[in-house]
Amino acid sequence: MANEATKHCKATKDDGQPCEAWAIKSSDYCFTHDPNASERRIEARSKGGQALSRNLNPLEPMSITNPQDVVVLLADTINHVRQGTLDVRVANSIGVLSGHLLKALELGRIDSRVETIERVIMRRRQTS
Repeated sequence: MANEATKHCKATKDDGQPCEAWAIKSSDYCFTHDPNASERRIEARSKGGQALSRNLNPLEPMSITNPQDVVVLLADTINHVRQGTLDVRVANSIGVLSGHLLKALELGRIDSRVETIERVIMRRRQTS
């Protein structure tokens, strides 16, 4: 005989298949199907919605045109995470995007240098 912690939910899903979730303690049903958990489900949905809206704290726009600006952005992001005012997922996204931005800035700098070198070479060919 299975103990209470390891029994499956007795509910049937909408498609007629048995629910395969584990039953919660002191119930024959999982959290989703337990008729006595309706208030807790409503509360959980409410908290979930609050958590999602809390993650949308708008940050002030920043002009990021050089690597030093990226350093300032990352330092600001780190401080927001440490203060608890910025979701870690948003901070991770900023970190990844900053890496892409640094690569793009470097490529732009290299392209500019190559163009300068090509102009110098063309001038030297014209004067020779």
